[in-house]
Amino acid sequence: MEFSLCSLDGALPVEITLDEDNGRFMIRKSDTSGEVFNSPRELIEWVKTNFREEEFCDSREFNGMMNILETYESNSTLFG
Repeated sequence: MEFSLCSLDGALPVEITLDEDNGRFMIRKSDTSGEVFNSPRELIEWVKTNFREEEFCDSREFNGMMNILETYESNSTLFG
């Protein structure tokens, strides 16, 4: 799954990629720097720690993404 969120601090959107099929877990921040993770859990924990609703243009978009990530994390822990 991929998310693209408009950030208040940059012209480029924040891109979050959680692609288990291809082993890609990464974030591109609005300043074009990025983070790469070894697992979906690491990515989700980083997002929870480092991103806040107030940093994004649309709080509903951000909260929707967080709900999807939390559901993904909950389902993942049930199966593995």
